[in-house]
Amino acid sequence: MDLTPSPRTQELAEKLTAFMDAEVYPNEALFQEQLDAGDTRWKVVPIVEELKEKAKAAGLWNLFLPESDLGAGLTNLEYAPLCEIMGRVPWAPEVFNCNAPDTGNMETLVRYGDDAQKEQWLKPLLAGEIRSAFAMTEPEVASSDATNIQCRIERDGDDYVINGRKWWTSGIGSPHCKVLIVMGKNDPNAETYRQQSMILVPVDTAGVTVERMLNVMGFDDAPHGHGEVTFDNVRVPAGNMLLGEGRGFEIAQGRLGPGRIHHCMRIIGIAERTLEMMCQRATERVTWGKALADRGITQERIAQSRIEIEMCRLLVLKAAYMMDTVGNKAARQEIAMIKVAAPNMALEVLDRAMQLFGGAGISQDTPLSYFWSRMRAMRYADGPDEVHRRQIARMELRRQVNWPPRT
Repeated sequence: MDLTPSPRTQELAEKLTAFMDAEVYPNEALFQEQLDAGDTRWKVVPIVEELKEKAKAAGLWNLFLPESDLGAGLTNLEYAPLCEIMGRVPWAPEVFNCNAPDTGNMETLVRYGDDAQKEQWLKPLLAGEIRSAFAMTEPEVASSDATNIQCRIERDGDDYVINGRKWWTSGIGSPHCKVLIVMGKNDPNAETYRQQSMILVPVDTAGVTVERMLNVMGFDDAPHGHGEVTFDNVRVPAGNMLLGEGRGFEIAQGRLGPGRIHHCMRIIGIAERTLEMMCQRATERVTWGKALADRGITQERIAQSRIEIEMCRLLVLKAAYMMDTVGNKAARQEIAMIKVAAPNMALEVLDRAMQLFGGAGISQDTPLSYFWSRMRAMRYADGPDEVHRRQIARMELRRQVNWPPRT
């Protein structure tokens, strides 16, 4: 297993790092200023749109899509270091059109969309002209078990009619959000994993209502956010169905694997930036006549953070390598492991940094508390820790002792 960055990755990583240094980090304060200005935070932020054009001109656009010639032609392993670099600033991935949930939705359309669906939705998404959202989780049921989902998608002549309530629909707050991928139940009497379907729903369809935007531990995650959305007799053409009735779980498995690893790649970037901040702070602050960097407890925390980041990065790269070489299905255990390990690692690194920063670490003067809230939320996103641990354990038991026996 060779995890050495390819020449193409090295070239793009250098260009991407230079772009971040010249264009993104210097504009973090401006982004926040523009976001906070005016009477709403649910807006198109001018600096992001400006930087998108610069990223396109620099050839730093659509760097994902490993199974398509529509992206940069990179494998998952090649994309991982680039995703880490972008992940160091939460809003930066959008600058390069590599932001969630759009990446997952674009991959879904590439793999499972028909020509008409690609023409209508994939092309403007790839161009960065629109954004999208993914509606799966529901407030009334334990959606960590997706068989519980109750939103109905029912055929009526040449249309499908959708009724249900979703929440944590990420991206729905953006004025650029034009389409939802909705997962719902079309046949409650079918075999368990053939009851669900996914369908494309334009946001402006009659009956689609954003009831409220949800905060994440006090942060609104503007300008895109997470919404609670109701579907009241929402009628869309039958041609909006993805792949076919009863194929929802099949699509979900194809979509969520890449989505999970992208999250973990970005998490490594957050952890790296946090460690850099910790080291800088340790050399600047003095207590009882000694720099914090000279304190044994500080050195221990820095060392442990470095160890944990390196371990998680290697596990992420291994999962990416396996996705490229043996496929997403064969890499399920590795993907599940990184989905548990990466957010928990980042939370530990952030906690140490916040302790070192003292009051500044929990204030708006540093990004640490916001980073922490995002990482804590990541223990739910794309499946909670418990679901992934269950999958890891069952696969390990089957591998070790053939339990439970296949029938």
